[in-house]
Amino acid sequence: MTSAESLTPAEREVADLCVELIRVDSSNYGDGSGPGERAAAEVVMARLAEVGIEATYVESEPGRGNVVTRVEGTDPSLPALLVHGHLDVVPANAADWSVDPFAGEVRDGYIWGRGAVDMKDMDAMMLAVLRQLKREGRRPRRDLVFAWVADEEAGGVYGAKHLTAHHPELFEGVTEAISEVGGYSLEVDPSLRLYLIETAQKGLAWMKLIADGTAGHGSMLNGDNAVTEVARAVARIGEHDWPLTYTPTVRTFLTEVADAFGIPFDEDDPQPVLDRIGPLVRFVGATLRHTTNPTQLTAGYKSNVIPGQASAVIDGRFLPGFEEDFFKTIDSLLGPKVRREFIHHDIALETSFDGALVESMIAALKAEDPTARAIPYCMSGGTDNKTFFADLEVRGFGFVPLRLPAGMDFAAMFHGVDERVPVEALQFGVRVLDRLLLNY
Repeated sequence: MTSAESLTPAEREVADLCVELIRVDSSNYGDGSGPGERAAAEVVMARLAEVGIEATYVESEPGRGNVVTRVEGTDPSLPALLVHGHLDVVPANAADWSVDPFAGEVRDGYIWGRGAVDMKDMDAMMLAVLRQLKREGRRPRRDLVFAWVADEEAGGVYGAKHLTAHHPELFEGVTEAISEVGGYSLEVDPSLRLYLIETAQKGLAWMKLIADGTAGHGSMLNGDNAVTEVARAVARIGEHDWPLTYTPTVRTFLTEVADAFGIPFDEDDPQPVLDRIGPLVRFVGATLRHTTNPTQLTAGYKSNVIPGQASAVIDGRFLPGFEEDFFKTIDSLLGPKVRREFIHHDIALETSFDGALVESMIAALKAEDPTARAIPYCMSGGTDNKTFFADLEVRGFGFVPLRLPAGMDFAAMFHGVDERVPVEALQFGVRVLDRLLLNY
């Protein structure tokens, strides 16, 4: 354990900054009824102003606050790097928790509370590192754009989407970005930790299936029943056995994990490799194939009336590079009397695990943890990196560096009960980020 006297200013204050942000309830219910992000944005603005950093505050709608600031680098010929985090959190039911989810309690070396890992930990790390750079008068090589945004948990309409659509000048010169979800460790043994850096995300297709039929009395024969048609389509899609499909990122990930644990990787049976990563399989298990999960059914208004229309909702997630294959199969499963409409559709994304930024991330990790080996992975969900910053042709990576205790169920912390993050992991993170941002 590091003594308090040897900690850098960023290491000393990052936990307090994280606690302060957690204590601001910025729950996003997705329907506009939450408190918004203004209060959390005001904390960010105040902590930046304390050290003389000017920032731009953008409120897309009342209460939906975003903060952006730029640090000028010493070499204006280099492209800028975006470092971004979201200020909103998913709701928490206090009755389910061991602690008040918005108290920011520090217990047993952990900070507990909603947002501790998703993602007020990174928000605090960004603040701590930036404050330290300013106080010490150090300048990075390239421009750094820091953004704390609203609404990521409900699609980014009031955050990244608004900023990129209405204030693209704030991101002038940016070609790469780092944000959630990646950079965390998986301990193989005391001599080796794998750090998972997110380089790919599945695409999203929330689809409404609709069938029109002939309305009539429930007691009569009816060969044109909309409920039956939708039910058949839902069953076909929900039960479809999507084949294993390896994207470059997933293939590299499984190969690296197999090598680290000294076991073979059989493409026909990847389960032995997946078993080695424990609970983290929740992050990556669904990235070996497309998925289609039925989530809603709607039909009728009375028990003895056959409705003229029935509908269902499918949550579809498709692999990068295979979107056309995904929808071709979906359409073949619908049947002739069922049509589909998009509720929400966004792209899949994949970038290669190479280049100067990747090399700098690896170097920063190894400088603070000599046992580190960085590997790419694909996540089954999506972040602002994909949803909107990709529209500005920004190459995004998930990189929130955290050295975690062996056996910690990190995946369960995301949107989970008793969400928490180790204080020492935050201190490790600011050391890594400081190296990366100053030297890249």
